[in-house]
Amino acid sequence: MKEYQKCTKEMLEFIENSPSCFHVVENVKKLLEKQGFLALDEKEAWELVPGNGYFAVRNDSSVIAFRLPEGEVKGFHITAAHSDSPTFKLKESPELAVEEHYVRLNTEKYGGMILSSWLDRALSVAGRVVVREKDKTVTKLVNVDKDLLVIPNLAIHMNREINKGMEYNPQTDMLPLYADCSEGRKKNAFMKRIAKAAGVKQEDILGHDLFLYTREKGRILGENGEFVMSPRLDDLQCAYSAVRAFGESVPAQYINVCAVFDNEEVGSGTRQGADSTFLEDMLFRIGESLGWSRSEYLQMVAGSFLISADNAHAVHPNHPEKADPTNRPYLNGGVVIKYHGSQKYTTDAVSAAKLKSLCEQAKVPFQTFANRSDLVGGSTLGNISTAHVSVSSVDIGLPQLAMHSAVETAGVKDTYYAVEMLKVFFGE
Repeated sequence: MKEYQKCTKEMLEFIENSPSCFHVVENVKKLLEKQGFLALDEKEAWELVPGNGYFAVRNDSSVIAFRLPEGEVKGFHITAAHSDSPTFKLKESPELAVEEHYVRLNTEKYGGMILSSWLDRALSVAGRVVVREKDKTVTKLVNVDKDLLVIPNLAIHMNREINKGMEYNPQTDMLPLYADCSEGRKKNAFMKRIAKAAGVKQEDILGHDLFLYTREKGRILGENGEFVMSPRLDDLQCAYSAVRAFGESVPAQYINVCAVFDNEEVGSGTRQGADSTFLEDMLFRIGESLGWSRSEYLQMVAGSFLISADNAHAVHPNHPEKADPTNRPYLNGGVVIKYHGSQKYTTDAVSAAKLKSLCEQAKVPFQTFANRSDLVGGSTLGNISTAHVSVSSVDIGLPQLAMHSAVETAGVKDTYYAVEMLKVFFGE
């Protein structure tokens, strides 16, 4: 098996084990602990030792890890990706009865997904619950590992115009079918199932953050196995690449930092999002533990670099006209450097040159992306993070199709390319 195939298979395994943002962070923690990284508590004082690696978690859904070099420090080398993906979040009291025959679950949109891609798929629920445990509350991960739900389409016989374009109403068209209750409805049966999956008593559950996820497993496909299809490639493909490269690298003269933030898909404006003080707090406390003055800390930040990693749009085979005329990324074409004249991406000439140099040193290809000038694109973690920590930054991604679909498509080689480039970055 070739290295890029092995890398992709391991990435797909990571995604399969990460059905929610909380599971993403739990799996990152396990990878870091296996490599000797030590957990830090933001509520406690830190005593950091050069050469060691550490991490801190906020809200169970964001994690920032770092490793200190043994000798002189010149600044920080930072990567940022995100743990969340567009999905549906369950509301409180989620059960909805329909004519004493069906039970649906009441959900709301989380992020901007392609709604139709969630129809007629086997779905389930994952996330966390907060439970009463003696005289305190604790959080527990939950994943109902079962084909549990479906959002059924309306038959074409009942909507003859469906193939001419359909506007879906999230409150009426997109609620998942959970159970047949014609034999007698058991009230709160859903929360009973959640309690069983979490290994707790139903009456001890005080709150929940639960999300739908598609049960479809990631796979490699294509005539020569050149494509990969999976849920949540945006942005777990980049998150996995960053965490793997970070864990396999030994810092030379920079403090290596790997951040995986939650809530990017809904604006990042939370205490655990990129628009919080999480990154700034972590970097400042590192400097404080190492005895830096405020001025010395700012000098280190000024000499630092951030790679914001969030997937990029590849040229679509059925709609090549949607891509920019000259900046046209393709699957398996390598790391994508993302540009935007109005600075939705942070890339400039200096940071792009840096990224190109890293790719050349790693002997991996790179390509460039810009939106068509008459189309509006999304924003990324880069400009949100640099509003709090003013460092030179480049926005990159891995090329993919069907971004924000329930299942997305990418190239089998590109995860490996990203890992190799980031290993050079973390080893500088």
